[in-house]
Amino acid sequence: MLKKGCPDEYPITLVVNGYEVAVFQLTNQDLEDWAYGYLFSEGFIGSPEEVEEVEVNEDTGTIQVSLNNDFEPEQMFSKKKHYTAGCGRGVTFFSMTDVKNFRKVTSHEKFALSYLLKKRSEFAQNTPLYIETGGMHGACIIHEDGSISVREDIGRHNAVDKIIGHALRKRLQPDRLVLLTTGRVSYEMLSKTAKFGFAVIGSRTAATKQAIQLARFLNIEVVGYLRGKMATVYTSSGRVYDDVSNSTVAAKPIERGEVLTIFN
Repeated sequence: MLKKGCPDEYPITLVVNGYEVAVFQLTNQDLEDWAYGYLFSEGFIGSPEEVEEVEVNEDTGTIQVSLNNDFEPEQMFSKKKHYTAGCGRGVTFFSMTDVKNFRKVTSHEKFALSYLLKKRSEFAQNTPLYIETGGMHGACIIHEDGSISVREDIGRHNAVDKIIGHALRKRLQPDRLVLLTTGRVSYEMLSKTAKFGFAVIGSRTAATKQAIQLARFLNIEVVGYLRGKMATVYTSSGRVYDDVSNSTVAAKPIERGEVLTIFN
């Protein structure tokens, strides 16, 4: 058996306008992307232009962020914190009720399951930290032209924040993008998806019942177990169609309320 290296995790303190938000367990890579993504996902900023400066100090394990918006720390930090499930535990200030008030997605883009499966395979081949250690999560954006961007982290939600931060800094528009993740799609992952405006999120593993309920409410397509030639489509917004299953007609639409699992 080939020996793999061990994944690294670092305690990183996020400080916004002089106020300490929390200490996060992160992989020491793409930290500026993570700061932008986390601040946007949690409502500290509404656009990258509201970030004046990000200073990453690896020696002290801190990220100092200066915002030029009307950020009110007392109001933000008085909100109840919700700790995320799973590895590399994080914190979110949005409850499920808050997420239901996010703007619903209106994208009319459509994607074939075969295309998502192909891109999921390409994503897996472009995760060097996972290949090296066997213990990392990744997040990937599929661009309109079919190219991909990938970020990795010890925590699944951190990886998603990193790729969202990358998209923000590149001024990418979410309408025609697809988000892929290696981790479980829980409600806080769905929250990040909705906040940025992705219309489709796919994962190599499952989605939780709460995430599926929120996705249906916000008109987001959720596809799980993207592996080889199998997938589970949990939602029915019409953005993903089945062109894989031998037992159904090619390009079969997914009916409302149907959970479609494809094995081929």
